[in-house]
Formats: sequence, C-alpha cells, structure tokens
Amino acid sequence: MPHATATWLVDHTGLSFEQIAEFCGLHILEVQAMADDLAGSKYTGRDPVHAGELTLGEIKTGEENPEYSLKMHKAPVEVTRTKGPRYTPVSKRQDKPDGIAWILRNHPEVSDAQISKLIGTTRNTIGAIRERTHWNIQNIQPKDPVTLGLCSQRELDAVVAKAAKRAGITEEAEAPVDGDTRSDKDKLIEELRAEREANVKAAAEAAQEAEAEAWLAAKRAAEEQGGEEQGGEEQPTEEPPTE
Repeated sequence: MPHATATWLVDHTGLSFEQIAEFCGLHILEVQAMADDLAGSKYTGRDPVHAGELTLGEIKTGEENPEYSLKMHKAPVEVTRTKGPRYTPVSKRQDKPDGIAWILRNHPEVSDAQISKLIGTTRNTIGAIRERTHWNIQNIQPKDPVTLGLCSQRELDAVVAKAAKRAGITEEAEAPVDGDTRSDKDKLIEELRAEREANVKAAAEAAQEAEAEAWLAAKRAAEEQGGEEQGGEEQPTEEPPTE
C-alpha cells in the first residue's frame, strides 16, 4: 500500500518528497498531490514503523540528510490480485470519466483496451465519452488520472510508452524512406552543438578584436607620448663659423 505509507510519512515525518517517492515507489507529483490535498481522496495513513518496514533511526537519518535514501528494514507482504477488472474504490469511481477524458485528449494513441485496464472501466463508457454521448458529458472535466488517484504515474507512463512505440512502428512502416535516418532528438542535439560551436567561435573572434583594439590604442598612446617628449627637448644651437 504505497499511497497509504506515503501519506503517513508526509503527515508524521520531515522527509523530503523525493525520499518518500523513492521509498514508496511513487512519482514525486503523487506525493506532492497528497501533501497539497489535491488527490481524489485522502488516504488513510499506514505506519511503516509499526509494520516493520522502517525504523525510527532510519527516518531520523533521512530527516537529517535530504540526500539519504531510505532502506527498507523488512519487505512488505506482496499482495497478489486475481485476474479481472481493476478494482477502484467507490469514492473514486465518479472520477473515472474525468480520467478517461484526459487520456483521450492528451494521449489519443492509447487504445481502448489499455484505458480499460488502466482505469478499470468498460469500452462502452470509453466510446460514449469519445463520441460525447455519455449521460453526464456536460459535467465531465478532463483531469489527470494520477492526480485523481485512479492509477500511478509509473503505470500511466508505461501504457503511454507502449502505445507510442506501437504507433511509432506503424508510422515508420508507412513513411517513405528518407536519406536522413536520424531521429528528431539526434537532429536537435546536432543543432544545439552547432549553435554552441558558433557562439564559442564568435566569442573568440570578439576577444581577438578587443585585444587588437587595445594593442592599437596602447601603441597610439605610446607614439603620442614619445612625440611630446621629443618636442619638449631643447634644440642645439649652431655656432657661427670662425674666420
């Protein structure tokens, strides 16, 4: 029960959000939402010290050093779930349409089967929201399912990555073969590298010009000073020739 454990750590310790997220296997935004009471419902805290997963000394060490990674004293008992639709607490079931609408709007590449498994809903509900024929469509507001507590950030990221990979393979198969096989990321990196090299070159040229101007100014000043000293010396007088 990572969410319940994270809730207890947020309420009863001075650990950072990063430490709690890492220990509970959650995304830092989930922990932030719990701390700000933005989650769909308030979780009942679960004491990891009482469960034997953490010690008070381990928590104290983490509070004194924000960079410290908490070490689990005893692994929790793994709870296995039988096959079937994803269970969603009654208090959160009314939030499902909002989460479905958010996925349909922000990740259209995700299939209905993936949404159904992730949120724990039916394909008929997904189709009704997509076609805007849902009975409560006027009150449905797209909201992040992670913030609503319908799934974890890791589960959402995994589903989106899988769907994007499948869509990417399809696009590559249909797209004509181009001479440039580099990805957009590689192209962007190359553009940034070229821009950085150009900036370095421009800075070096500017430094050289400034150095040349300073040298020329110093030379002119030296010449002017030398001319003034020469002009101030007395000229020798010629003695008249003797007969």
